[in-house]
Amino acid sequence: MSTFRVRGIYSTALTKLLLDHNYEMVQPSTTLRDRFSIQELNKSPELDISDRGDRQGVQALGNPDSIHAFKSILQANLHDAIIREWPATANGIYRGRIQSEETDSFLIDIGSAKGRIPKGQITNSVAKPVVVQVDSRRVGAKRPELTTKIKMPGEYAILIPEREIKISRKIRDPEIRSRLHQLGREIAPHRLGIIWRTAARDQPTDRLRTEVAHLAEQREAVLEGDAEAAAPTELWEGRHFLDVEFPALSKKRLDDIRNFVTETIEDHHYYKACGGDLAAAVDMAERLLKKGQPSEEVENLFRQTIISSLPTVGSKIEIRHVKLDGRILNLGEGTVEDFDQDRRLLSFSRTIKGEGTYDGLGTRREPGDRAETEASVGGWHYNTQYYSKEGRYKGTYINLNTPIEIYPYGIRYVDLEVDICVWPSGRVGKVDEKKLERAAEEGMITQKLVDTVERKVRDLMRTAA
Repeated sequence: MSTFRVRGIYSTALTKLLLDHNYEMVQPSTTLRDRFSIQELNKSPELDISDRGDRQGVQALGNPDSIHAFKSILQANLHDAIIREWPATANGIYRGRIQSEETDSFLIDIGSAKGRIPKGQITNSVAKPVVVQVDSRRVGAKRPELTTKIKMPGEYAILIPEREIKISRKIRDPEIRSRLHQLGREIAPHRLGIIWRTAARDQPTDRLRTEVAHLAEQREAVLEGDAEAAAPTELWEGRHFLDVEFPALSKKRLDDIRNFVTETIEDHHYYKACGGDLAAAVDMAERLLKKGQPSEEVENLFRQTIISSLPTVGSKIEIRHVKLDGRILNLGEGTVEDFDQDRRLLSFSRTIKGEGTYDGLGTRREPGDRAETEASVGGWHYNTQYYSKEGRYKGTYINLNTPIEIYPYGIRYVDLEVDICVWPSGRVGKVDEKKLERAAEEGMITQKLVDTVERKVRDLMRTAA
């Protein structure tokens, strides 16, 4: 049975999902402990889940088995989830080679990725391999941050290359902190220090001593054994990392799962992802539901409360175009021309500033061109028609994407790498698609998502012709 810890706006839904798949929760928050009637289990988690910074999904760290199982559970239940696997492992130890020199760092080839290390930590010797560790504080970065200051994490302790004794801030009892500090001073290996993890709080001294001794032996074996290893290669496997994006349908499915546990307003996770006043309004509405207020009455009041936070006619909005690999492109600022709330149809326009060529269409892009877009909130595509500044029609670009979400700043979706072009002559053509299929082959998206997009494309090709 794998253990997990989860924090953040998706925690209740994910806890329900994982408990239903025989996972065991450790270090639960007070809220989760009460909602699921589970006892405190103070162990280090094999799977650690937390919100992404933008609240559009979660990040997960864990051993290979727990990460693989978590990914399978998500893809079986959330068909539009985007799951990105990091090529390096957090705290992984590698024997790498200097590939190139940059202004204040070296680029190191560690095999599965290329990472950066500050110049002050190593000398510039291209011929000589270097032993480095992936800094877990920058997990998920495009270029892993590397260090030569090797630490060795365990279940209860982390050995660090500084002569210090540190204790998890979650251990608050002064007597326990004092005991761990004293023990750390007694048993810290030569020239090393210890960070006591939260799980060390109620462990017997002998168990802690045994783990520290084992970690010291393990660290020494890894560092001494590196001389015979080829470079680049992984010497010690760290924790695997997933970046998980929850588009609109995933959020709705998580709403349904959460609703089995506690009162959940429609679009709970979407509004929580908005943050600020909208997230606070969700808490207020759900408190009313818990008090027995009629759901229809509460939801009507809630929507009246939040509607002023969303774009209206004349608003300037951003178009956040998220790529499958996680890059976020801002396609410029648009002006809302119309927003039909009943049909959830948003119309906005942009004035083109740069020169070039319109993707797919191959038509010349000129400053002063006008782009007129119609996007349906919840729609799997949107249409953009391009006109010259004199009003001459240049073509239509239909973008296929995860269902569009509207936020206080504008719209957001994940681009699904399939587009349809309509030329002034009436010719209709499909572009891309191979990237979407490749993403499914790599396990980033589900085959069900690919099948859905293919159906949408066929329908659009018929109506656009």
